[in-house]
Amino acid sequence: MRIRLFMPAVLALGVALALLAPDPALAQKKEIIQLQADMERLMQSQRELQRTVDERNAVLKTLVEQSLDAINKLNTTLGVLQKSIQDVQANSGTRIDSLTTQVQALADILDEVKSRLGKLNQQVAETQSILQSLDAKIAGGAPAPGATAPPTPPPSADALYSNALRDFAGGKYDLARQQFLDYLKFFPEHDLASNAQFYLGEIFFAQKQFQEAIPEYDKVLDNYPKSFKLAAARLKKGMALLELGQRASALRELREVIRRHPATEEERRARAKLRELGVAAPATPRP
Repeated sequence: MRIRLFMPAVLALGVALALLAPDPALAQKKEIIQLQADMERLMQSQRELQRTVDERNAVLKTLVEQSLDAINKLNTTLGVLQKSIQDVQANSGTRIDSLTTQVQALADILDEVKSRLGKLNQQVAETQSILQSLDAKIAGGAPAPGATAPPTPPPSADALYSNALRDFAGGKYDLARQQFLDYLKFFPEHDLASNAQFYLGEIFFAQKQFQEAIPEYDKVLDNYPKSFKLAAARLKKGMALLELGQRASALRELREVIRRHPATEEERRARAKLRELGVAAPATPRP
């Protein structure tokens, strides 16, 4: 009799406890919904990154094609200019200097384009690395809360230098000057900083502002002792001094070109200028 009275009480207690306990199925359903939401956000991030990567690859492909086309055009232009120099050897030294400067600028553009191609290939490799990293994150699970995308890289130093050099070769001197100044401001330790400084002098020289050109050439000589533009900067400084009528200082600079930079194009031009001025050139230094 007691057992019969006890059983209903036990059943009632079990029902009450079942009502008070959380539903495992409901909790599991919430976790699944949350996981689906996290996966959807992750997939959306992947789609956005994939779209960005596709656009970037398209831009890189276009830049590579344009760079190759530019190299072909520059090679053709260099050939024409070199022939022009040979045709005007009997003309005034000023015209030869002008053509040589143009050839030098185009040669620098060609070297810069080749360097840029190599860096574009590096960017493609970095893009592929980003994709691989994203795939690894997807395989490993949802991103951590508060995670943000990597910051956008700053403008390329090579792009700024290339634009400045192209504007200089095109005679857009004011624009080129500002771009070279910006290059020295933002990338003072870059490999091409001395080139940018040299072309600031070239801009003044091309505009016949010889007094202003000389300090710019001096900055190359004083601040960049390992620059590839040392011979060119000293030669053009001597030419600028000649234009200003400072013959003694000019001759000293031309002789320094011969002494410091033997077996270079600048040495040949310095000797030619001394012969034109009726001045004996120093002997070629022994190695």
